[in-house]
Amino acid sequence: MESEQLFHRGYYRNSYNSITSASSDEELLDGAGVIMDFQTSEDDNLLDGDTVVGTHYTMTNGGSINSSTHLLDLLDEPIPGVGTYDDFHTIDWVREKCKDRERHRRINSKKKESAWEMTKSLYDAWSGWLVVTLTGLASGALAGLIDIAADWMTDLKEGICLSALWYNHEQCCWGSNETTFEERDKCPQWKTWAELIIGQAEGPGSYIMNYIMYIFWALSFAFLAVSLVKVFAPYACGSGIPEIKTILSGFIIRGYLGKWTLMIKTITLVLAVASGLSLGKEGPLVHVACCCGNIFSYLFPKYSTNEAKKREVLSAASAAGVSVAFGAPIGGVLFSLEEVSYYFPLKTLWRSFFAALVAAFVLRSINPFGNSRLVLFYVEYHTPWYLFELFPFILLGVFGGLWGAFFIRANIAWCRRRKSTKFGKYPVLEVIIVAAITAVIAFPNPYTRLNTSELIKELFTDCGPLESSSLCDYRNDMNASKIVDDIPDRPAGVGVYSAIWQLCLALIFKIIMTVFTFGIKVPSGLFIPSMAIGAIAGRIVGIAVEQLAYYHHDWFIFKEWCEVGADCITPGLYAMVGAAACLEFTHTTLAADVMRPRRNDPPLAVLTQDNMTVDDIENMINETSYNGFPVIMSKESQRLVGFALRRDLTIAIESARKKQEGIVGSSRVCFAQHTPSLPAESPRPLKLRSILDMSPFTVTDHTPMEIVVDIFRKLGLRQCLVTHNGIVLGIITKKNILEHLEQLKQHVEPLAPPWHYNKKRYPPSYGPDGKPRPRFNNVQLNPIDEEREETEEEVHLLNSTTV
Repeated sequence: MESEQLFHRGYYRNSYNSITSASSDEELLDGAGVIMDFQTSEDDNLLDGDTVVGTHYTMTNGGSINSSTHLLDLLDEPIPGVGTYDDFHTIDWVREKCKDRERHRRINSKKKESAWEMTKSLYDAWSGWLVVTLTGLASGALAGLIDIAADWMTDLKEGICLSALWYNHEQCCWGSNETTFEERDKCPQWKTWAELIIGQAEGPGSYIMNYIMYIFWALSFAFLAVSLVKVFAPYACGSGIPEIKTILSGFIIRGYLGKWTLMIKTITLVLAVASGLSLGKEGPLVHVACCCGNIFSYLFPKYSTNEAKKREVLSAASAAGVSVAFGAPIGGVLFSLEEVSYYFPLKTLWRSFFAALVAAFVLRSINPFGNSRLVLFYVEYHTPWYLFELFPFILLGVFGGLWGAFFIRANIAWCRRRKSTKFGKYPVLEVIIVAAITAVIAFPNPYTRLNTSELIKELFTDCGPLESSSLCDYRNDMNASKIVDDIPDRPAGVGVYSAIWQLCLALIFKIIMTVFTFGIKVPSGLFIPSMAIGAIAGRIVGIAVEQLAYYHHDWFIFKEWCEVGADCITPGLYAMVGAAACLEFTHTTLAADVMRPRRNDPPLAVLTQDNMTVDDIENMINETSYNGFPVIMSKESQRLVGFALRRDLTIAIESARKKQEGIVGSSRVCFAQHTPSLPAESPRPLKLRSILDMSPFTVTDHTPMEIVVDIFRKLGLRQCLVTHNGIVLGIITKKNILEHLEQLKQHVEPLAPPWHYNKKRYPPSYGPDGKPRPRFNNVQLNPIDEEREETEEEVHLLNSTTV
């Protein structure tokens, strides 16, 4: 009946029509009807399943040979809520792909019926490009707004532009004719707070007043930022990239990419950067872009009703976020592909690149930095580096690795300490204290007082004749007859040596404060602080090598390249290298070792296909916390029929009680295709076959864990059932996989197996008298007392189980 109809419609398992009707190649790879078989087995075939002979071990998709490939049977009246997910649960990638394939088939079958249906088909086909275009436009616009507002509020801590209040310090002095080359940042239009309040531009009183106002604005911005986050959007704190990676892997976090999070993250990111805290805005920009992608995806049913398709949009949005953060569209695509995305088909690659280009174009059009560039610290070097400079470059790489190891250990230790102190209970107080310490220490040092992006720009800049920074205070003891781009190495002046000491203090300050800042309840990125630390160290090393080459140009390492009067060393290049510098385990185990239940664990909770009542199922749901239950044929036969999710069971039973008459607690629940014969006085049965996954992924107990891990990684499974001769033995969830990988990472022995690996470890289905052995509703296999030693092969680390 139903299977015959599905066969003619192209849904039958292994049918040619089902394969050719898939909408794309990646859908064929992720389809629910895939059968992967790797073992020749003489055991009984799974009842209601099909097995293909291979070479090593068996993995089958359960389900009847006459059933459809659908994970959910077709319903005339679908139950509202079935197929959705609870908060903090993972999605079922296979089911979502099947839903999308069914939607695509339905649209293709109707598009020739009328012009309206053809228009809907075209709209559906172009909706992917449209949503990434909107995401790119919004991401670029918000990034430009954040950059402009952050620069203005950062300068607000030092003064204000009287001619135009919305101008920052640099913009205020652009149109002034009274600026000098030495003091290009001073103009009559810009007034410091000391000039406005006490009328003094110089002197101790002016310095103290500016100091006080700097601390006042820093604390005000920090307090406002943490208050908005705490009251309106707690998810707006932090970088957001780890959570984005978690969401893209299939995890559900309701509200993390919502409109309130987007609004508060945008506002508080400006406030947090302007407060002077040791953080950056580049990481949170990825979160902002993903919020835009999530919001726009709800405008298109193709993405709003399918969690897997929505993650394609989020992958493109993350690429757009990196594009506007660092001015690198291709880098954004690579970041999305290699770092954050779990599922990244070819069409998503092109859409991600398009979204990144659109976002970069919008940001370039806004031109927030006034230099026609996408980033503030854009720089070009005209002098090549030489072979002997590889050694200091290696030292900078070592420093970057040591800094990364120190930061991870120190920040984790502080986060643990935070939980046991009042800081964990009073996040507002923690932000205020960190902001106060940062402002008090940062103001006296001109390099810590600068905005972090401005600091990186100054450290990257090569010293030319138009530079007036202390880092370029060299003694000009030669005739200034050289061209602009070929200034020779010169001896350092007093300003350079003073700047080196200030940079050393700034390096220590940045290292310490970044450890305590990252993790507080405000939007905070780690890219820019890490780049600043590396740039400071690189500039110090670059100046040291430059002076060493100047005074000892006759050394053999400098003699060939660094002649007298030659431009040999570029300290800014060392700063860039330092900034860049600061940015496998396996084990052979079988599925039976990792699956649950284990020895001494409660038995596996299962449902029978037609022997349980509504009360039985509700009691099992209330007494357990499992997200789903295997469905078997009967108590006598533990053969697998399918898998039912906890949420779907709850919603279906509640809907049946409200909409169907005669459904009571004693009503028989039937997962089979045909309802069994019942006495006349029995209450009306409840058919729940429609919510049953007829083809859950299963592996045999002999399947090596590296294969199971690979299956989970590539197919995005939530759980996988373990069987033996068609009998359900246990279940492996994503959590079990992570625990298994963590054990391998720690180089510990695997957990003791719940039973043996030999063929006699399971009792046969039938006793010596030929009658079926008695079984219970819960699967409980008796372990064998004998133990055998693991072979050397079973403890060998395999390269295929790499995290």
